[in-house]
Amino acid sequence: QVQLVESGGGLVQAGGSLRLSCAASGSIFSINAMGWYRQAPGKQRELVATVTSGGSTNYADSVKGRFTISRDNAKNTVYLQMNSLKPEDTAVYYCHARYLQRYDAWGQGTQVTVSS
Repeated sequence: QVQLVESGGGLVQAGGSLRLSCAASGSIFSINAMGWYRQAPGKQRELVATVTSGGSTNYADSVKGRFTISRDNAKNTVYLQMNSLKPEDTAVYYCHARYLQRYDAWGQGTQVTVSS
């Protein structure tokens, strides 16, 4: 199994930046990909960004050019650098890991609030 713990959320003004961190533990060598999803009130959870074990990244169109996902394999940690934040980025952000090609692990979520 894989366990995920997020940190780094908070309140920021529009145009500001935040960095989220997600530390993985457990069967880390079985992880195929990690990423971030978010869920705003009254909306479905949506993909924000992913990074595979090989380093390939994918981003939602709404965050391209503003968010950057990266991973530090030595620390078993994935980061989401969020710049030029907008009020519509306000949501609970969840870390996700796909492992053994078919299992999913989720973090507890961290709140990001962007004020206008």
